[in-house]
Amino acid sequence: MDDCIFCKIAGGQIPVTKLFEDDHAVAFPDLNPQAPFHALVIPKLHVASLNDVRDPMMLGRLYGLAGQLARSKGFDVTGYRTVINTGPHGQQTVLHLHLHVLAGRQMTWPPG
Repeated sequence: MDDCIFCKIAGGQIPVTKLFEDDHAVAFPDLNPQAPFHALVIPKLHVASLNDVRDPMMLGRLYGLAGQLARSKGFDVTGYRTVINTGPHGQQTVLHLHLHVLAGRQMTWPPG
C-alpha cells in the first residue's frame, strides 16, 4: 500500500533500526515506547488488521519473532507482554498489522 508507513519501513523506504528482518517480517523499536523495551513486529505483506489475516502461519511467524526478541534480551526469564491492537476501540493507530513486544518493567492488569 503506497501510503502505509509500515509498508514503507518494510520496503526500506523509511530507515529504522532493525532488530530483526527476514523474508516475511521486520522488527524495530517503537517510536513512542511504553516500556523500557518496546518493539513492533510487522509482516512485510500489507494486512490492515488482525481481522484481515487469512494466513494463520503469518501470526505464528510474528509471535515466534516476538519470543526470539524477548529471549535475545533476557526477558524470557522476567517476562514480557505481546499485544495486537485491532480497530479504533482497540487503539490501533496504524492500519497495518503489528505486534507490540513490551518488557523491562512490571506490567499491570487489567491493561486499561
